[in-house]
Amino acid sequence: MNSNDHLAQNAGTHGALAGLRVIDMTGVVLGPYATQILGDYGADVIKIEPPSGDIMRHAGPMKHPGMGHIFINANRNKRSVVLDLKKPEQREQLLALCKTADVLVYNIRPAAMARLGLSFDTLHAVNPRLVVCGAYGYSEGGPYSDWPAYDDLIQGAVGMPWLMTQSGSTEPRYAPTTFADRVTGLNMVHAVMAAIIARYRTGVGQHVEVPMFECLLQFVLGDHLCGETWQPSLGNMGYARLLAVNRKPYATQDGHICALMYNDAHWQAFLKLVGVPDLFQTDTRFATHAERLKNIDALYGVVGQHMRKRTTAEWMKDLTTHDIPVMPMMKLDDLLTDPHLTATQGWLDVPHPFEGMLRQLRPPVRMSGTPTGVWRPAPRLGEHTEEVLSELSV
Repeated sequence: MNSNDHLAQNAGTHGALAGLRVIDMTGVVLGPYATQILGDYGADVIKIEPPSGDIMRHAGPMKHPGMGHIFINANRNKRSVVLDLKKPEQREQLLALCKTADVLVYNIRPAAMARLGLSFDTLHAVNPRLVVCGAYGYSEGGPYSDWPAYDDLIQGAVGMPWLMTQSGSTEPRYAPTTFADRVTGLNMVHAVMAAIIARYRTGVGQHVEVPMFECLLQFVLGDHLCGETWQPSLGNMGYARLLAVNRKPYATQDGHICALMYNDAHWQAFLKLVGVPDLFQTDTRFATHAERLKNIDALYGVVGQHMRKRTTAEWMKDLTTHDIPVMPMMKLDDLLTDPHLTATQGWLDVPHPFEGMLRQLRPPVRMSGTPTGVWRPAPRLGEHTEEVLSELSV
């Protein structure tokens, strides 16, 4: 890994969002992931935590209490302020911060915000320019609106575990990552930015709703609505290529490889490479693009039979030579020494004043004029309470 030259003395002052202040009342993964991205772009993100801290502080492994790995990797470029919002004087401190802010984000249900005396109407009265963004399970106004929501539940609600069974899994399974949280977090980022742009035109903030269920549903049904796109229906739901049982990394003589013959040029090169250049002419299942899609699982099965005849290294060389899309199947450990990430400075060594040296991924977006960066590592609980509150009296 390279030494980190991205830490700045003046945090984020050259980023695209320099000067934008975000009050972050979120916890766990969804909201913190979104606000970390805003911080990567240079926003001043003030993370409001209860005295017990964000619950993800306590998910190990960790070197010191309250600094779990998921928390560290979702809360860089933020300042931590501890406020007990059930205490009137500390609620007033939050409202004072809102007067100085451009955005407030939260990920509890609106009714809970109202119980804290922090409804949109209250916040809007304090600062009419404030963009208030709530990310929670389900849109307001439906039968699910008051239901609690977590990543696993939302994955189930949009059919992802069922889709796993349709594509070969022996039982329903969740994707092994916080998929719903992070997809919704990305929606939260662009929703906040859209509202900020609107405020430049109108001078007034607004409330923005970013529901997990509806966000992930857009993500899934963009592929799988299929025949139900039309009324009346043209056919079943479910995109055949993505559901093919044989759509998976191909076994080779000594491992697995990820290859995709997507267009006619790819297929012609591959079939010639494996010695069956006339397959599409001799097998009616594959004669046209439409027939190949209809029989895509069988076609992937044919590819799999040929892939077993060579080693992974041989396939990497041969497929690359013929300009056929291919990648090795990585294990997590492989990514630590990946040559592309090394060449592009994808890994950073980030010094933390209490945790020691941290391994961090560089923000993936690069901007030539307003750079992204790791301006400060994830904060300890309440590390910046005195600093931030003292700014109110300046």
